[in-house]
Amino acid sequence: MNKQTLTTILHSKAGMGALSLRIPAGIIFMAHGSQKLFGWFGGYGLEGTGQWMASIGLEPGVLMALMAGSAEFFGGLLLVLGLLTRPTALILAVTMVVAIVSVHLENGLFLANNGYEFGLALLAASVSLMLSGAGSVSTDNWLVRQLSR
Repeated sequence: MNKQTLTTILHSKAGMGALSLRIPAGIIFMAHGSQKLFGWFGGYGLEGTGQWMASIGLEPGVLMALMAGSAEFFGGLLLVLGLLTRPTALILAVTMVVAIVSVHLENGLFLANNGYEFGLALLAASVSLMLSGAGSVSTDNWLVRQLSR
């Protein structure tokens, strides 16, 4: 990847607003990913999540759990760091679309009925960060400054 392409991906004029979205969204994604991968915070871990994913038709279940958990955990970490924010947000947006369509859509909007409102909020945060970039307080912004030297 050349310097200009990398600069285009990393550059952001979003200012501090992106930070206020990146940090909480990143923490939430990390927490949900850690449930799937490690069984933390009351999660079922990779094996349990994989069995559940297989039961709803997402096969092979363990691979799907690994992919979703990794996208959420490591994607959340990258959001908190503000590193590779745009590509990370794209992966997280796709992950949320899959979750909404395969798990929550049939239950309606509201979270109380296992609906898609929370997934939709995370999808909106992901799309916003994909469009805006990481903002001024980010590793991405620091890298752009280093590349321009």
